[in-house]
Amino acid sequence: MKTAVYYSNNDIRIEERPVPEIQNGEILLKVRASGICGTDLMEWYRIKKAPRVLGHEAAGDIVESRSDKFRVGQRVFVSHHVPCNECKYCLSGNHTACETLHKGNYDPGGFSEFIRVPQINVENGTYILPDGVSYEEGAMIEPLACVVRAQRIIGVAKGQTVLVMGSGISGLLNIKMAKLKKAKVYATDINEYRMDMAKKFGADEVYDANTELDIKADRIIMCTGAMPAFEAAFRYIDRKGIIMLFAIPNKNIPIPVEDFWRNELSIISSYGAAPVDLEEALGLIVDGKVNVLDLITHRLNLEDIQKGFKIAGEARDSLKVMVVSNS
Repeated sequence: MKTAVYYSNNDIRIEERPVPEIQNGEILLKVRASGICGTDLMEWYRIKKAPRVLGHEAAGDIVESRSDKFRVGQRVFVSHHVPCNECKYCLSGNHTACETLHKGNYDPGGFSEFIRVPQINVENGTYILPDGVSYEEGAMIEPLACVVRAQRIIGVAKGQTVLVMGSGISGLLNIKMAKLKKAKVYATDINEYRMDMAKKFGADEVYDANTELDIKADRIIMCTGAMPAFEAAFRYIDRKGIIMLFAIPNKNIPIPVEDFWRNELSIISSYGAAPVDLEEALGLIVDGKVNVLDLITHRLNLEDIQKGFKIAGEARDSLKVMVVSNS
């Protein structure tokens, strides 16, 4: 089978590997859609484990099954990270802190023709796509679930002022979700195309990130790794406000501790999604409450994934770049 092996952002090679052999409790998935995530582009983070096959937003067809839960021919989305449901983190509802979740993955990665889904991922992270839900929508379940979780843990709610800093794919999903919760949403970016998209997808006000704002936000969701944005966030957060690190920079952030003390501010991060978030995200897509298809701007075959990384990395007129297969 063909796989896209990541050596660096500018060196992704199509290589042949054997189709994985599955064991008891496992399934073999023919990948039909796999999204390029912003974290895939974080070379400083990804290159530490290169060469490897990336891709963690995969949906497709079960072509072989040794599981009692699933059969050949079913259309599914598979989560790459799943919790054990037994450790102290899982038992306290903090599934994304679970060591099993952090270590798990499918074999070899979503940017390949086939993936072997380990038994724990089959049991705790495989979801049947209902009729009417496309493979591409299935591949968007995980990124939407990450947004669901982030906004849940900071309590985004009706009447709040929410500032989304960075209007790429994660920023736009956060805008859509915050508007669904009836918050007032401000958004920033430096890219005119993405600023236009933020307006299109519901932001009440959109600003060039290079412009100083006169606002105080109850919640700020960081969807960019740009250090100037983090510095600005400390000026824009209101008393008792929360800054959500949805994206992170490649170096430590200096924190104005006096402001945090006097104004009782909080910074919190969100990593990945738990099963409850994935289920909610799937429900939002099925019920038509969050349209994810209108965020997909580019579709490419696996052989063209290097071009896909270039498009996504340049961030000009692209939002979600999807690797798709029709064969």
